[in-house]
Amino acid sequence: MNSDKHMGNLAAEREWLRPISRDPHSTNPTSVDTHNSDSDRTSVLFVCLGNICRSPLAEGIFDHLVHEAGLDERFDIDSAGTGAWHVGERPDARAAMVATKQGVELDSRARQITDDDLDRFDYVIVMDHENLRNVRRMADASDSDVEVHLLREFDEEEGDEVPDPYYGGASGFETVYEMLHRSCQTLLERLKAA
Repeated sequence: MNSDKHMGNLAAEREWLRPISRDPHSTNPTSVDTHNSDSDRTSVLFVCLGNICRSPLAEGIFDHLVHEAGLDERFDIDSAGTGAWHVGERPDARAAMVATKQGVELDSRARQITDDDLDRFDYVIVMDHENLRNVRRMADASDSDVEVHLLREFDEEEGDEVPDPYYGGASGFETVYEMLHRSCQTLLERLKAA
């Protein structure tokens, strides 16, 4: 099934988690439905390429925000990568350093996304278009109805992808942290209304 057809079918089946509209005259929905009707919990999987920089940082930030809001019982949160290069590794030391400075813990170990994840999670939130294409291909192949979104769809500031800071210095991780934090805050607000 092609992605456009798949997306159209999903939109018809349930109300979508809508990204931020940058049009001040448009309206945003106040609630979302999850496809996992067997559980009162909402499950969110953050995905990047290797699962050592962006996605574990997003997982840690989102988990921290959920905990601060007293909503631990409402969410299952995890992260994964589309590639297998770093499976079993701890998050990049620079990601861990910027997280620690903000009081956020990164407890995950890198793993690769699986077809089972597409059945287990309500939302797969990806960092860039390459990972978006890869996850949507997986979802199409497994006939999954998981919702897949770019994280920066929920960023209050104009933007598209979360850049990979892996090959840069520590300042790149600071910039990425700010993008992730803004986007995760808005994502949580949307999901809390579900």
